[in-house]
Amino acid sequence: MAAARRHRRVAASQPGFIPLKSDLDGKSLSIGRRKRVNKNKKKNWNKYSDINDVEEFLDDVRLQERATGGLIADKTDESLFFVDTGTKESVLEPASSEETGKKSKPLRIDLILQPTSNVAPPKDILAHQRPNAKKERRIAQKIQKLTDMGVLPRRKRPQKVPVKEKPIISKDPDRNFYDIWSAGSPETADPYYLEQTKKKLVKRPEKMNEKPSLLPAVEVIAPGGSYNPDFLSHQALLLEAHEVEVTKLKAETKLARKLAVNKKEFATQETTFKEQIEGLVEEGEEPENETEGPEAVADADEDEAVGPTAQQEKKTEKQRKREKDERIKELQKKAARQMIDSRQQLFKLRSIETELKKREQKTKMRQIKRKTQQEAQKTLPRRLGKLKFQAPDLDVQLSDELAGSLRTLKPEGSVLKDRFKSLQKRNLIEPRERAKFKRKHKLKYVEKRDFKEIK
Repeated sequence: MAAARRHRRVAASQPGFIPLKSDLDGKSLSIGRRKRVNKNKKKNWNKYSDINDVEEFLDDVRLQERATGGLIADKTDESLFFVDTGTKESVLEPASSEETGKKSKPLRIDLILQPTSNVAPPKDILAHQRPNAKKERRIAQKIQKLTDMGVLPRRKRPQKVPVKEKPIISKDPDRNFYDIWSAGSPETADPYYLEQTKKKLVKRPEKMNEKPSLLPAVEVIAPGGSYNPDFLSHQALLLEAHEVEVTKLKAETKLARKLAVNKKEFATQETTFKEQIEGLVEEGEEPENETEGPEAVADADEDEAVGPTAQQEKKTEKQRKREKDERIKELQKKAARQMIDSRQQLFKLRSIETELKKREQKTKMRQIKRKTQQEAQKTLPRRLGKLKFQAPDLDVQLSDELAGSLRTLKPEGSVLKDRFKSLQKRNLIEPRERAKFKRKHKLKYVEKRDFKEIK
């Protein structure tokens, strides 16, 4: 009776619990006297404690979960009961012999293997905690995305059967016309095979087709350089040559001025005399009062400065509160000033708009200027080596050197030098200078034996 009473107490403690098994069994009806045991020790608690009621309750809960998939108290009425309204008239169609055969009846082994419990299997937590799970998931998503796009993975590419081209039939009327007398022949072979056998050249980069300079290969000389030029064109050419010589002369004078010795550094009679008598005349010792005067003054100043430093007095509570109020007022003033500035900016919208327009105009002007500079640099020679390009001298004749006919014309310039400078100007070769002779070993002076005997 005590066990049954205790079981009811445990079941009653569960809210809405309906037991599936009956409490009327032989054990619950058995009448027995409770044994009195000292329970001051843990050993007696484990030995003489009755836990049958708890085990029966848990067994009943497990049975309900296996049979119905949960506790009966949690189920709805519709899932447990139904209203019997009588027999339902249904016309049974005659079943065929095939439907009533062995195929309609499941095998016994399949029935044995079917789950008898409605409890869902527990999730394997460790299955979700495998290493590199995020990386593998990301790779799987990427592969799925590529397969949706029609791109096969690298392992499955060889498995893809290539589509064979339809062979050319000799009797096909729509086939291409082939001229046996033409110079060229159609390329029916594989392009990769042609490239490997050097029968087809590799595609030339488009950058190599661009010219390094926009200058023409042969520049036409100015009209003033003719053997019988016009007066104005000849004078214009002379003026251009004069300006070139003036710039060269200015550069030379500037270099000479920078390399020249300063007049202040010239040696005078006094400096030369001091250098001559240096080390001969002993300098007199300076008086002690003059040398030690500043040091004594410095020591005196140090003695005056040394002393007990004034300790800073501790601030009172009133002073701290005053400083705190001043800081708060300063922050409030700063916030109010920022608010006023933000409000005033609303009235400056027009001026801000005009300023933005000016900035945009300046940027556009800079872009145009940059583009013009880039276009101008396309015609200028670039620095390809350590030397800069030096333009050749203009071949110009003075007015008294002009010849009236080709018969009396004096040959000037060199075609080879002109072509070489043209290649340098068009950025085809780098500017160079004549190689200087550099002696590998130093000269060694040896006296001959005859010369030694004379000495």
